[in-house]
Amino acid sequence: MNQQTKTKLPEKKGLHPRNRHLKGYDFQRLCESSPALKPFLLLNKFGKESIDFSNPKAVKALNQALLKRHYGVDFWDIPPKYLCPPIPGRADYIHYLADVLMELNDEKIPQGRSITALDIGVGSNCVYPLIGHKEYGWNFVGSDSDSRAMESSKKIIEKNNLSKAIELRLQTNPANIFKGIIKADEVFDLTICNPPFHASKSEAKENTQRKWKNLGLEKKGKNLLNFGGKNSELFYSGGEKGFVTRMIKESANFQSSCLWFSTLISKKSNLPSVYNVLKSVNAKDIRTIEMSQGQKISRIIVWSFLNKKQRNLWAKLRWNK
Repeated sequence: MNQQTKTKLPEKKGLHPRNRHLKGYDFQRLCESSPALKPFLLLNKFGKESIDFSNPKAVKALNQALLKRHYGVDFWDIPPKYLCPPIPGRADYIHYLADVLMELNDEKIPQGRSITALDIGVGSNCVYPLIGHKEYGWNFVGSDSDSRAMESSKKIIEKNNLSKAIELRLQTNPANIFKGIIKADEVFDLTICNPPFHASKSEAKENTQRKWKNLGLEKKGKNLLNFGGKNSELFYSGGEKGFVTRMIKESANFQSSCLWFSTLISKKSNLPSVYNVLKSVNAKDIRTIEMSQGQKISRIIVWSFLNKKQRNLWAKLRWNK
């Protein structure tokens, strides 16, 4: 019988309580760490220091500063037009998954090399592994089907001396997600994924234009994405629902290879379909975790094919050696 649990949000609506960005950005301190951010500073309509979030160069400079000051990442860069993810939201995902693991470890977050996570679609930015390793010392494997993106992440890993903690694997068959990445007799404590959001390139453009219009920042004649994104990062035939459906079905072939599978879900309307697919593959435990950043609400869906007894045994054998 499937068990579905909805994890409660913190009392104060917003970022996770352990998120380093809970109190917002201290731009002066960020500029001390990364002077390259300073030219992008401006005063917003409330008279407070900020940046122009519609400017991709400003967003990239902010990410570089955040990663350096808060996560000890001395070098971080991405190729033009690749996804430049919002750091606070990515950190939230990591912290909520740590909470899930904590349930099996006497309410203490398991840390260090005993935890290995698989990041599906690590991209050119390598952000989930960077944050997860800094916060909890976890090891990561990052996979992607884009060889140029992998070269970028490889450079980030090498320049920050993280080769022993973060491994990259190229997915040579884009039709697969876990197959060809998870090796025989290999196990992961977690999988992480930020799936493609849109169903097509035209949909991605339309949604971007709508976003700018709603923000009063409509860019005439341009289809500018402030956070960037290549085709494979932004859209997939069938959209988010199609990608996650495929992921769930393939995860059923790796039931004993992972303690907890997970993925982000941006569209609330996709949840009923996702739950139905999880039920069809006989997932033993399904969790829905809500996250909020400003006005944006998203969810993490977490599932396991192991029953409670098996999960407790997993933790005992792997984390308490």
